[in-house]
Amino acid sequence: MSECTHDCSSCGENCASRQPQSLIENPHQLSCVKKIIGVVSGKGGVGKSLITSTMAVTMQRRGYQAAILDADITGPSIPKAFGVKQRAMADQVGMYPVQTKTGIQLMSVNLLLEDETTPVVWRGPIIAGTVKQFWTDVIWNDVDFMFVDMPPGTGDVPLTVFQSIPLDGIIIVTSPQELVSMIVSKAVRMANTMNIPILGLIENYSYIKCPDCSKEIYPFGKSHIEEIANQFQLDILAKLPIDSALAEVCDKGVVELFEGDYMEAVCNKIEQKLK
Repeated sequence: MSECTHDCSSCGENCASRQPQSLIENPHQLSCVKKIIGVVSGKGGVGKSLITSTMAVTMQRRGYQAAILDADITGPSIPKAFGVKQRAMADQVGMYPVQTKTGIQLMSVNLLLEDETTPVVWRGPIIAGTVKQFWTDVIWNDVDFMFVDMPPGTGDVPLTVFQSIPLDGIIIVTSPQELVSMIVSKAVRMANTMNIPILGLIENYSYIKCPDCSKEIYPFGKSHIEEIANQFQLDILAKLPIDSALAEVCDKGVVELFEGDYMEAVCNKIEQKLK
């Protein structure tokens, strides 16, 4: 056997020192993206897209250039939350994200369809390939923080994002139900297996605040997020209430007008962790 030169292109597959080949894809040559954060959930319906949207809005308000890569190909909701209806454009150089009213850059499959209600009936490899193209073919312009809104679960798309996009970390969104603790554990273990840093947990739908007495009511029962955080030694970034006003601005496509400081502490921690 020849002596190892640490150049894996020159050695055989059975070489003991051979390093696994990275699957990370390069962005478009004209793109500039500084920090990339995946927003993950073990199950659907936990408000992941709402949290992604409000984090991007908060970062944009702080003077950063924010962007959202909507990786939820079969259930895209990001354009709806921002009231964006125009289609993304492309030329021989690449694709261009659509900008929201405050300048947040978006790319979503709904921005490529003539009718936003048209279902995307594609098999897994095509969906995963589309997500990869949103990273490699789109020209992202001087982005400070990109948030990747991923579909729930641990299937093709999360795997593609974890392998192909150089994530600086992920945030796992959960809800208080006891069943969720098991599902969150799967997402945590997948991230650990893929060596993706976990920035922390966000519990959504944690409580409702009574409009008359301001008492906190827990419609889903006792929270289990502390148990999960302790088990995996993770930070709890926030516990968010059920807020009909926030849901309403998303439904109306004006999430950039939302009022409240729900994401301030979260974005503070993101800034600290990703300095």
